[in-house]
Amino acid sequence: MTTLQVELGIRSYPIYIDSGLLSNSDLLSSHIRSKRVCIISNDIVSPLYADVIKNSLVDFEVDEIILPDGEAEKSLANFERIMSHLLAGNHGRDTTLLALGGGVVGDITGFSAACYQRGIDFIQVPTTVLSQVDSSVGGKTAVNHPLGKNMIGAFYQPKAVIIDISTLSTLPVRELNAGIAEVIKYGILGDSQFFTWLEQNIDGIKNGNNETLAYMIERCCQCKADIVAADETEAGVRALLNLGHTFGHAIEADQGYGKWLHGEAVSTGMVLAAKLAVAMNLLEVSDLRRIEALLSAFDLPLVAPENMGFEEFICHMRRDKKNLAGKLRFILPTAIGQSEINDDVTEELLQQIL
Repeated sequence: MTTLQVELGIRSYPIYIDSGLLSNSDLLSSHIRSKRVCIISNDIVSPLYADVIKNSLVDFEVDEIILPDGEAEKSLANFERIMSHLLAGNHGRDTTLLALGGGVVGDITGFSAACYQRGIDFIQVPTTVLSQVDSSVGGKTAVNHPLGKNMIGAFYQPKAVIIDISTLSTLPVRELNAGIAEVIKYGILGDSQFFTWLEQNIDGIKNGNNETLAYMIERCCQCKADIVAADETEAGVRALLNLGHTFGHAIEADQGYGKWLHGEAVSTGMVLAAKLAVAMNLLEVSDLRRIEALLSAFDLPLVAPENMGFEEFICHMRRDKKNLAGKLRFILPTAIGQSEINDDVTEELLQQIL
């Protein structure tokens, strides 16, 4: 088992990576401070893995909230449903929430933990590539609003992240590929050697080789942990993790949450950011082509929806959380393995790119 640490002082916590961790009762129970646990999952993941968790926690009082699957379910309505369930079940401040699922489940569980009785413990048990390499680490929690993705949330750290890579065996190919977009993001923004490794290991990733997947997940988690330790609340360097997300979140909000998977929108967003960087003479065209080729190898989209033009994009971008003093800010790649925060993008140039 690989163990990493997110160093945040008293809020520090471990990330465990291995196969078969869902049945490791000692590991699970070591991060639960009372006998009450509430699993939050969805109707796809729960039938596959909830019983394994429950069997690992036979000495605990465990109940479960099962949400419908999909990005559209990361909503205020489901947040209220979780609050009502916890209150009706007389859950106290010593209850631990356990997020069993992908990014949607992890985000809404974390936000619920941050809010219920002003803060209770939660554990991330991510079951998708996207959540294992990115969203489960770092304490960003949120729900969506029709006017913007992740606009209602909090920075709230879990007690542990338990990554059982064997759960990826049941992940649909489209979901796996969408998660790889976030993996590729780490290579583009700050790790050229990792980007090259990804180019060289496409087949191993696609074939689900356990050693390949474990190394890939560990590399991403270490990068995320280092950045979060340096900038927990995104005051500076952590914003680089939003590479592709300014465009990507606009696509998700405009098209309707769930029609484009998050990773698919981020893939297109990273290509648009790279094209913007090329137009500003910040990035070589050859690097743009490498980015496009690696994303294409995982059948990820490179082009924005046909029904989205400049006006649709700019409407959503003006609500982006990175903006300061009304000025648009973008994360732009300047080379494979390098990126920067840039607020010199004019709307005229943006219109040309879009």
